[in-house]
Amino acid sequence: MEQISRIGMDTSKRFFQLHGVSAAERVVLRKKLRRKEMVGFFEKLAPTVVGIEACGASHHWARLLQSFGHTVKLIPAQLVKPYVKRGKNDMADAEALCEAMSRPTMRFVPIKTADQQAALMLVGLRDRRIRNRTQLSNAIRGYAAEFGLTAANGLANLRPLLERIQADEGVPDLARELFGAQAEEYAQLEEQIAEISAKLMAWQKADECSRRLAKIPGIGPIGAALLMMKTPAPELFRSGRQFAAWIGLTPRDHSTAGKVKLGVITRAGDEALRAVLVSGATAVIKHAVCCNRRASPWLIDLLKRKPPKLAAVGLANKLARIAWKLMVTGETYAATSTPITSAAAA
Repeated sequence: MEQISRIGMDTSKRFFQLHGVSAAERVVLRKKLRRKEMVGFFEKLAPTVVGIEACGASHHWARLLQSFGHTVKLIPAQLVKPYVKRGKNDMADAEALCEAMSRPTMRFVPIKTADQQAALMLVGLRDRRIRNRTQLSNAIRGYAAEFGLTAANGLANLRPLLERIQADEGVPDLARELFGAQAEEYAQLEEQIAEISAKLMAWQKADECSRRLAKIPGIGPIGAALLMMKTPAPELFRSGRQFAAWIGLTPRDHSTAGKVKLGVITRAGDEALRAVLVSGATAVIKHAVCCNRRASPWLIDLLKRKPPKLAAVGLANKLARIAWKLMVTGETYAATSTPITSAAAA
C-alpha cells in the first residue's frame, strides 16, 4: 500500500469512517472501524495528517491522535459541507473531510486542552443553573398570580413574594406547602450559582490576560473569562473585524454589482459570548444615557443615529475588536486611546 498522505475521519459514538489518500491524491484507504479498532489502527500507523470535523469529542480524539505522533486538523462542519459530492453518509463525509483539509485557504479550529474544556464546562454549568433559576422563578410567579399575588420584576422581589404567600391564610395549605418546596429549590439553585460563580471568578483572577480584559468598560470579569475560554488562539484572526465577525457581531453582506447591501448581524460563532458582550454594551449605554455619564463622541453620534438596542450591538462589536487587540498585543486598556465612557477612567 502507498504511503498515506492524509486521512479524513468521520467520527461517531461507536463507528469511525476513514478515507485516506496518497501524495499523488490517489485513494489508498477506505475503512470503517469500531472505537477500539480505530485506536489500535492509529497507534500502529506511521505519523500522518488527520482531519476531523469540529464536533462533540473531537478535541479528545485530536489530543489522543497527537499523542500517537499524528498531526490533527479540526475543521468547522459548515466548511466541510461544500465538499460533500452527493448524498449524506459516513463515507462521503470522510472523503469531504480529506478534501477540505487540503485546501490552502481552509480555516481550522485550535485544539483545546483538557483544562480549557474543564473551564468551559464550568461556564456551561453556570448557564444551565441560571436558566433553571429563571424557569423556576417564572413558574412561581405564574402560580402566585393564580391566587392574586404578584410582585415587581427582578429576582430581588421573588423572595418577598414567597414570604407573603406563606403568611397569606387565603392561600390553601396544599398550595403553601408546594410554594415552600419551590422556595427550597430556588434557594438551592442560588447557592449552586454562587458557588460556581466563585470558581469562575477565581479562574478569571488567576489569568493575567483575563484581568487585563476585565478593565475594558462593558466586559467585566464574566465577559473577560468567556473571551479567554472561547478564543484559545486569537492570533489566528487577521484583524479585530474578523474576530467580531466570528462572534457574529457584523452585518450580513449581500452586496453585488458594486452596490453595498448590509443586513442584520450574522449571529455566527458562540451565542453565549455574543450575548455577554451585547449585555455589557447595553449596560454602558444605560449608564451613559440614564446616569449622566460622559460618553465618547463616537457613542453619542451612534445613539443619535440608531435605537439603543442597535447601538448596543455596534458597541459590542467595538468591544470585541478592542478585546482582540489586547489579547494579541498584550497591552492594557487605556481610556485615553479608545474612550467609551467616563467610567473607563474609574
